[in-house]
Amino acid sequence: MHKNIMASMSLLLISTIACGAQPTLQATLEPATVTATLPQPTQSPIPTNTPAPSATPVDTSTPTIVPQSEIPKANVSFVNDVLPIFENNCNKCHGVEQIKEGLDLRTYEGLLEGSFNGSVITPGNAGDSFLVEQLLNGEMPKRGQKLTTEQIQTIIDWVNAGALNN
Repeated sequence: MHKNIMASMSLLLISTIACGAQPTLQATLEPATVTATLPQPTQSPIPTNTPAPSATPVDTSTPTIVPQSEIPKANVSFVNDVLPIFENNCNKCHGVEQIKEGLDLRTYEGLLEGSFNGSVITPGNAGDSFLVEQLLNGEMPKRGQKLTTEQIQTIIDWVNAGALNN
């Protein structure tokens, strides 16, 4: 940009001299310098595990698997929070009409027994839990509506909190 200004001034000087006038320079142009700095953010983003108010649209973000050591103390109950999700979304194939893959989600004991392939949850570690992996990848449930982000996050929080029978 500095070269463009100099080129423009040179053309102006040449055309002034060609017309017979005496050139006069009124001011010397200097490159601009930045004197202000941009403010830096002072707050971290809102945590993804904060429940959204009921008047807002449904959260479509992906649930996060948080290591056990970083989990806020939350009282997620198997009976009150997790079991109703299974009853409404999973039990048709894993308990009521069938028990696919040997996984019975009607009870806490059935869940802990796992499937024909072994354990489906690792208490305290949602990242190592096959059930959570299947939910996050959209593999389950195979029929009907997929679980909401909030429902999956509830299951993740429960597993990370130790998957207690509470």
